Amino acid sequence: MERKKFFSAKNIAYFAVLLALVVVLQCCGGFFRIGATSLSFVLIPIVLGGILLGPLAGGVLGFVFGFVTLMYGFGADPFTTYLLNDSPVMTVLICIVKGTAAGIVPAYLYKLVAKKNVLAGVFVAAAAAPVVNTGLFIVGCFMISKTIAAVAGEGVSVAYFLFIGCAGFNFLIEFAINLVLSPAVHRVVLVVEKQINKKKSQQAENDESAFREVEGRVEVLEEEKALPENGTEALSEPDELPAIEGGNAPEAAEVLPKAQDKKE
Repeated sequence: MERKKFFSAKNIAYFAVLLALVVVLQCCGGFFRIGATSLSFVLIPIVLGGILLGPLAGGVLGFVFGFVTLMYGFGADPFTTYLLNDSPVMTVLICIVKGTAAGIVPAYLYKLVAKKNVLAGVFVAAAAAPVVNTGLFIVGCFMISKTIAAVAGEGVSVAYFLFIGCAGFNFLIEFAINLVLSPAVHRVVLVVEKQINKKKSQQAENDESAFREVEGRVEVLEEEKALPENGTEALSEPDELPAIEGGNAPEAAEVLPKAQDKKE
């Protein structure tokens, strides 16, 4: 039942749009900047996918996000390229796991909190996505600390490089964007969906009234057609003679004269 509900036409359309947004926003994320800081909007469609379509959709969108990030390691992003060349297995795991978890965890948190308050659930999910994404990235990088130390250079600790250099201000901007825009976009989606459902219900009511009108006309036509047939049958039937008590009419006519002769 849940599988049929997930693969409805509406959900597939939502998922396709969100998937396209994930790819476009991740590929074009470098174009949105404040000074040297790039603004990342890619987590917004991932969070919305988890909220609207469930943890499975959120996880798939997050996986695609991680995969696109990994593809940047083939020459597009110097930092990811270095990590992929020096620690390929861990780099693949970091990109895929952090992205997928950033889609699944917020979706489950939303389901948990939304039972009491839907708006609170949306804010919790929006806040959780960047925390999970950045947190798992830092944990993964500590597991390949030698590679990170080589990137950071001499005199810079791995912790400082990760928390200040890699995360730091970027994380705060990403957190703020997600916290503000995700609930706003979710609200817009709900309003549009409400209007669509309202139009569908009105159309259904109009169709039902039209069907009832046609059905009533058909019944009237059937009754009018049946009236002449009943009248013809009534006219063709012969009138029944009233029954004579004690037998039929000829026998009674013969018996009556005989009884009068005997009396005489």
